[in-house]
Amino acid sequence: MEIKRVVVTGLGALTPIGNTKDEYWDGLISGKSGAAPITYYDTEKFKTKFACELKNFNATDFLDRKEARKMDKFAQYAMVAADEAIEDAKLNLEEVDKLRVGVIWGAGIGGLETFQQEVLNFAEGDGTPRFNPFFIPKMIADIAPANISIKHGFMGPNYTTVSACASSANAMFDALNSIRLGYCDVVVTGGSEAAVTIAGMGGFNAMHALSTRNESPETASRPFDGTRDGFVLGEGAGALILEEYEHAKARGAKIYAEVAGGGLSSDAYHMTAPHPEGIGVVEVMKNCLRDAGLKPEDVDHINTHGTSTPLGDVAELKAISKVFGSHAKSININSTKSMTGHLLGAAGAIEAISVILAMEHGIVPPTINHTTVDENIDSELNLTLNKAQKRDVKVAMSNTFGFGGHNACVVFKKID
Repeated sequence: MEIKRVVVTGLGALTPIGNTKDEYWDGLISGKSGAAPITYYDTEKFKTKFACELKNFNATDFLDRKEARKMDKFAQYAMVAADEAIEDAKLNLEEVDKLRVGVIWGAGIGGLETFQQEVLNFAEGDGTPRFNPFFIPKMIADIAPANISIKHGFMGPNYTTVSACASSANAMFDALNSIRLGYCDVVVTGGSEAAVTIAGMGGFNAMHALSTRNESPETASRPFDGTRDGFVLGEGAGALILEEYEHAKARGAKIYAEVAGGGLSSDAYHMTAPHPEGIGVVEVMKNCLRDAGLKPEDVDHINTHGTSTPLGDVAELKAISKVFGSHAKSININSTKSMTGHLLGAAGAIEAISVILAMEHGIVPPTINHTTVDENIDSELNLTLNKAQKRDVKVAMSNTFGFGGHNACVVFKKID
């Protein structure tokens, strides 16, 4: 079977530092923090009182009011980002073969706010089971790609991948293979998440996973810093149009980058903690390079998972040093979660967009909020600290890992 080449022809982003891909990029290279006190509910009794919420977003600016009411926020975010990506790709919806256009989406949690509200409403009632008829279809994780498919009439593969924070990277890998193997010409892929809720924040606080730096939210997400104390929860969506190379060329599409390959692995270690030596992370990056036919020394830039947790950051950087050897010191390594917070199931998508735009513009976004050296981290690694750096990026990798030991990695390269 002929293995087809796959390229990126459209991007869409809805993030805590920008509500379009261009605003997102501007936020990244300027080192903008998306963290601020939570506005969605009263945080008085919560350990963590801040998050990276979307700013100035109103779903009805993009969606019909009646339709928006039938969707949880995570699905609204998916629709907005996907529409931007489709428009950016200049897909002619009258001419494209919709039987060969798929939607493969990632969500780690799905409609958490909808679930929370319906359960609270029931608990406050007299025991009579009065539930919104849209409760289930608003909540289920697969409804985001379903809504995208229904709106545009895309009749190819349509499903959601769920692997916690690796979900949208898994979705991109599935989308890549669907086109490589000839099942689709085009796939709308990415991920969305809307977990800045009472249940979401309360649950992550109970795990001691979140930063509690309430006195300085904007500096709380500080990957690789010696004083990091947990991740900052974010929300939003990222969407990419993946397309078969010849199909894209034939319609004169702008090509951002080639999707060179991807890799998957499992830590097989712990429900939430990474393996301290990063053995699963070593394997996922090796698998990714092998799939792409690339050598370690080909890689110019890695956007790490880099969540700002004490254990995770060290384990990932150890793994990078093992895989890339002495070349690791020549790579621009960063963590854009320092600006966006952790978008859980949407993280892989927005971080893939970051490395693609770094390739396009020749600039690597910074890891902000770094003030204190961690003696457990190799000081010779270039972590792109506090300020963007110019770099001719020909090959860029994006790492994404999830609770349960799910590891996913995707690598992009400039088109030949």
